[in-house]
Amino acid sequence: MTWKIERNDLSQQELLNLESLFSLANGYIGIRGNFEEGYSEEFVSIRGTYLNAFHDITEITYGEKLYAFPETQQKLVNNIDAQTIDIFIDKEHFSLFEGEVLSYKRVLHLDQGYTERLLHYRTPSGKEVKLQFRRIVSFSVKELFAIEVKIEPVNFNGEVRIVSKVDGDVSNYVNRNDPRVAAGHAKLLSVENIGEKDDIIFVEDKTTNSDLKAACTTKHILNVQGNKSTQIQDKRVEVTYTFELDQPVEFVKYNVYTDTLRHERDLVEKGIEMHGNLSNQSFDQLIQSQKDYLDEFWNVADIKIEGEEKLQEGIRFNLYQLLQSAGRDKYSNIAAKGLSGEGYEGHYFWDTEIYMIPVFLLTKPELAKQLLIYRYSILDGARQRAKEMGHSKGALFPWRTISGSECSAYFPAGTAQYHISADIAYSFIQYYLATKDINFMVEYGAEVLSETARLWMDTGHFYQDEFRIDDVTGPDEYTCLVNNNYYTNVMAKHNLKWAYSVYNQVRKEDPTSFKELSQRLDLTEEEARDWNQAAEKMYLPYDEELGINPQDDTFLKKAVWDFEHTPKEKYPLLLHYHPLTLYRYQVCKQADTVLAHFLLEDEQSFETIKASYDYYEKITTHDSSLSSAIFSIMAAKVGYYEKAYDYFMESARLDLDNTHGNTKDGLHMANMGGTWMSIIHGFGGVRVKESGLSIHPVLPEQWTQYEFTLHYLQRQLRVKVEREQMTVFLEKGDRLDLTVYGKNITLEEGKQYTGETSN
Repeated sequence: MTWKIERNDLSQQELLNLESLFSLANGYIGIRGNFEEGYSEEFVSIRGTYLNAFHDITEITYGEKLYAFPETQQKLVNNIDAQTIDIFIDKEHFSLFEGEVLSYKRVLHLDQGYTERLLHYRTPSGKEVKLQFRRIVSFSVKELFAIEVKIEPVNFNGEVRIVSKVDGDVSNYVNRNDPRVAAGHAKLLSVENIGEKDDIIFVEDKTTNSDLKAACTTKHILNVQGNKSTQIQDKRVEVTYTFELDQPVEFVKYNVYTDTLRHERDLVEKGIEMHGNLSNQSFDQLIQSQKDYLDEFWNVADIKIEGEEKLQEGIRFNLYQLLQSAGRDKYSNIAAKGLSGEGYEGHYFWDTEIYMIPVFLLTKPELAKQLLIYRYSILDGARQRAKEMGHSKGALFPWRTISGSECSAYFPAGTAQYHISADIAYSFIQYYLATKDINFMVEYGAEVLSETARLWMDTGHFYQDEFRIDDVTGPDEYTCLVNNNYYTNVMAKHNLKWAYSVYNQVRKEDPTSFKELSQRLDLTEEEARDWNQAAEKMYLPYDEELGINPQDDTFLKKAVWDFEHTPKEKYPLLLHYHPLTLYRYQVCKQADTVLAHFLLEDEQSFETIKASYDYYEKITTHDSSLSSAIFSIMAAKVGYYEKAYDYFMESARLDLDNTHGNTKDGLHMANMGGTWMSIIHGFGGVRVKESGLSIHPVLPEQWTQYEFTLHYLQRQLRVKVEREQMTVFLEKGDRLDLTVYGKNITLEEGKQYTGETSN
């Protein structure tokens, strides 16, 4: 059962959540898990179809606008709706909210890549049929979303009518009372072209301001004889099939999406051409193709946990949704909600680099590489943003974006989070350490590291022979605009150090490319040495009395938030208190210094890391879904294994159990990456550093064993941790040196190392 997510609830609130949970995607198309036939009149649905990075541009309205505040933002567009299939049984409309549902099951197949609904239904007048709905968003043909409907008579033989619709008149979802959801600009598309050609219907829409176009071309296949009619309206097309139901009937709807970001301008013709290539593929063949793709994915990504079935279900669901959400071209990344909903307006954050790329880095590095290429593709925009912010050179990556420009209207918790440039640099470095792909660093990484290093040189300054960075915001958005945020400073140090290192390495490895890069960027050896000097002189706040790294220069001088008298209904605090109120107290929304200690643990002693963990744990609310996983990892690091487990469980089924109460707006992708990190980096003790790969696994008391796979330096390793012993097996690849429990070992292909499990 751990390969299936099953839900049978038909209540209003749960169905909204299930629209997110049963969403399907492939990195390009995302389809929310809406019912084909719709709902009852009073039901509120967030009906959604999304194309990754397909956006419109909307105006940002300010009461008071100052220099360099973004004037516009990008917004993910709810796209052409091809989900609708209405079924009429002897003129009675099939609906789960009318008639009688005699049996009902809804399943997401994690190992086969499709969803299905199985039901036995009786119309209000007593006619019974069995229905099966299956749908896929194809991994092998990125433009394809297909639905299959099977209808089987039980006590009824007679006329059935199927009405399939493609609707270009769509709007985005808005919620004016939640800052995590868009509050306006619902209508972003208009219909440009509509019709039928070669038995294929089509709708083409255009955005209001971004001048992007998308088209949906749809073909139907019905396995019985019947009458067909097409009705072309102003904004949608309806195709009606009428036939006699006296045997099981199969109806398939193939929808191909194209857009002007990835395809030539003649989108309809491109879609029709693709239908020709799909004409010989049955729905079962499409599912087999899904399974083949997922067999390969699960072979490298599956985590097997014995002892807790619900947890096993949760981790597989999270990994599956991450795979669905990852952009696979230079235009796209992973939105905070993936392609499952419109929360945060489809924007890309630092979540990708710190919480999601690590998953792909050690399972499917080609996806990690593609996500980094997206960041490189918006480097010019980051350069421009740095200039807007008053910097003479360098690249300041946007806090939230789709096409590359800053979309954050609230700068203290947005633009001021300069650490995103260091986070992106960190991810490029981690990719190199996990792959040793020097060609990638020559082509992409060296330029990104150089330009982000330049940002830090222009942002920071030397004071009393230390390099300091003022007026920034760290990951903790309850503490904004501070001097020397520890996280920002230590990540900037790492960025500067590696920019200098890669500068020298490219000069040595590829002199021709080095010369071209140096000339194009006007780089000099003196500038590179300055980066290294700033790294060596970086000021990292430290409190002698407490033995911790203060979050910033003034954090410890503030009063501690009154947690004891803050009622539960006041959480998350950001929805109930003015930001200035929060800024004046020691209260953390999420891991900040603790996160820095995970990412760069060698910068501090174990004693400092442990003392910092103890201090910040008491004042962190975990109002962000990004937080619990990091506290889990670091609890395991310092030996608090029960706490590590408890924090892990807070994140493992966050969306499946809707613990944050907003799953309806889309899935929490960073948290999903965090659950993988909690197992691999927390309990597994996996670290990838310049010194190589190290593993230090522990086994939670609640599990009997667990097993995971790592892809590292073109090798594939399988790690199995049991109560008494742990095993590392080199499944594929050349000889590898690594460290297990601090001991240096060497593995040959097909060989394993076995040792005692250390808790």
